[in-house]
Amino acid sequence: MAYSSIVKPSVYFNTKLYTGNGSTQNITGVGFQPDWIWQKERSGTSYNVATDAVRGNTKQLFPNVAAAEATDSNYITSFDSDGFGQGQNNDTNESGQTYVAWNWKANGAGSSNTDGDINSTVSANTTSGLSIVKYTGNGSNDQTVGHGLGARPTAWFIKRLNADDWVVYHQGLGATQSADWYDDTYMYLNSSDAKMGSLNTGTGNPTSSVFYIGDTARTGLNGDDYIAYVFAQKNGFSKFGNYRGNGNANGTFVYTGFKPAWLMMKRSDGVNSWYIFDNKRNVFNVTNSRLKADDSVAESSNLNTVDFLSNGFKLRDNNDAWNYAGGTYIYMAFAENPLVANSGTDGVPATAK
Repeated sequence: MAYSSIVKPSVYFNTKLYTGNGSTQNITGVGFQPDWIWQKERSGTSYNVATDAVRGNTKQLFPNVAAAEATDSNYITSFDSDGFGQGQNNDTNESGQTYVAWNWKANGAGSSNTDGDINSTVSANTTSGLSIVKYTGNGSNDQTVGHGLGARPTAWFIKRLNADDWVVYHQGLGATQSADWYDDTYMYLNSSDAKMGSLNTGTGNPTSSVFYIGDTARTGLNGDDYIAYVFAQKNGFSKFGNYRGNGNANGTFVYTGFKPAWLMMKRSDGVNSWYIFDNKRNVFNVTNSRLKADDSVAESSNLNTVDFLSNGFKLRDNNDAWNYAGGTYIYMAFAENPLVANSGTDGVPATAK
């Protein structure tokens, strides 16, 4: 059995729940200084909001729409050692409304990276496999951009900052998950559409130092700025895979090698939303409190959906959105606890919820 070198996943990823106060407040208890914060109102309808340390705390992107980057000092006011400062706005701090913030640790504001054809600013955490990459397109196809992970990416999101869709690449979209999984297949994070192909986004396979982009406006328009969130799969901490639904309430089991703390899944061969679950909104199974990456709607929990287990997750409903018979799905998962960690550590053994 493979061992995880990350014995305490919560120092790299953690979910924080809070209630809005209509003013300003300090959100603490994250456990580290976050470099990428994804927020969503649970009790009402508001946009998803993404803020990162490379673009700065006053810059917002909205995963559920193809809108341009916004500049507003009333969202995240600071990245703090144990959380973040929350400003006064109705998307993320309306009085009496409930919210979730998903927090990832990268490596601060980033530094220059010259590994690719296009220079980039990179905030990379090589231990947890997350890199935040900012670059400027040059209008040429098959250009490379450095990501700083030192490992081959297994998924990444790219967003043009002055508008356009969120392009998602994921190893589970290819015919196989081999070294040559990349086949110009993609999805949009802000859309419920099925997977697509033939977008001119570069034809090269990602490497341990670079990923490829094309001359399409969505990834490499000359003179336009882009942000990419790049992930390399890490044993016992993250998993980016696919599964096939069985159409049964006793649904498909998916092995991850850890107890999930966060799970996002999307049907790739049909029109369905990107559904997000975590271990804080549902402490015990069944895990059914759902939010959508591609929609501003409030949280719902009317259906049995999935169990978080010590070594993966198991579907508990035959809904087409996550368990259609013969349907294909991709997922991203981050760990609460690895199934097995290296000996001599303070890691907590994984158990089912």
